[in-house]
Amino acid sequence: MKFEFFIAKRYLTAKRKQAFISVITFISILGITIGVMALIIAIALITGFQEDIQDKILRTTSHIMVSSLTGEGIKNYSELANKIKEIKGVESVTPVAYQTVLIKSPYKTIGAVLKGINFREEVKYSSWLKNLEEGKIIEQEREKPGILLGSEMAFNLGVNVGDTVTVLTTTPRLSPIGILPKMRRMVVVGIFKTGLYEFDSSTALISLSTAQKLFNLDNRIHYLQIKIEKIFDADKIAKEIKKIILVPLYITTWMELNKTLFSALKLEKNVLFLTITLIVLVAALNIIATLILMVMEKTKDIGILVSLGATSKNIKRIFFLQGAMIGVFGTFFGSLLGLLTCWIANTFKLIKVPIDIYQLSYIPFKIKTLDFLIIVGVALLISFLSTLFPSHRASKVDPVIALKYE
Repeated sequence: MKFEFFIAKRYLTAKRKQAFISVITFISILGITIGVMALIIAIALITGFQEDIQDKILRTTSHIMVSSLTGEGIKNYSELANKIKEIKGVESVTPVAYQTVLIKSPYKTIGAVLKGINFREEVKYSSWLKNLEEGKIIEQEREKPGILLGSEMAFNLGVNVGDTVTVLTTTPRLSPIGILPKMRRMVVVGIFKTGLYEFDSSTALISLSTAQKLFNLDNRIHYLQIKIEKIFDADKIAKEIKKIILVPLYITTWMELNKTLFSALKLEKNVLFLTITLIVLVAALNIIATLILMVMEKTKDIGILVSLGATSKNIKRIFFLQGAMIGVFGTFFGSLLGLLTCWIANTFKLIKVPIDIYQLSYIPFKIKTLDFLIIVGVALLISFLSTLFPSHRASKVDPVIALKYE
């Protein structure tokens, strides 16, 4: 192998009279480099976007949701919650009461989703609740109950911690002039920010007990939200939950809630991979062209090597190693430049996007180890395969014809 490698290396570093072949070799390496670099950047971009969106969505929603089919709410939810907690892989089970309401400030009125939650339980698993932008969680009974607003909602309403807002619900109440919507004045005790624009601009939080009174739920809730240890076990755990539920309840997983979004992102990633792999494939054609030109140029050399005792396998191996070196160098430099570009893009947050549309301020680049290995593997495989025909052709050169006029 040392003999073949030595000759293959010498052929790659052509002298002046083979300058054209040297340029073609450089172009071949450059083509592989650009293809691999583009593939790494594209896959890192789509992976980063997908994971960031997924992380932000899961921060603000449940992994599994158990709700009532009738819409009247779930009774005896504490007993059901305790049963679900016993299932392996379940991290927490918390009750939620919610309703679409109007929130009115001295300056503006906007629609919102008002959620009643158990703050003591939720704060254990939600980092954005632990670290509020402003204020703090206050649960105790008071004349004006406390309310937490999303940062975008607070900005739109023009209120801050300590200000009072009025909540108008669709729950009816009797009054001297007839049935009117139930309303309650509340004090803004905190402002949270999850990073998910849609959630921060349309969600307000109050204590569960306050919500049950405000929505006339008595001792009922609208749904149980379940957090699990491994998010991709959601379907399996949902099936376990179905086995212990006796009443007609509806079970939804986070994958079902966001199925369209994640299916589109997955499809886009696969299409992107296949499309840019064609760049590597086109670049590999340069390797074939380079080696064929090299075989034509080195016909006399091949004849001399064969006459000195080199076998067809030796000749085939020389040109295979030559093409393999082009593929390895191109893949190495492409990987290096691709990873460097991703690091620079993340460090300086180069790709800014509208947060109200994409739910994030910039696109992060994340390359998974498996994705990286697949890219490198595909690039090397294409490079190696492209050497087969030229190396086979070189091994079939007849030394008599090659040295006929020497």
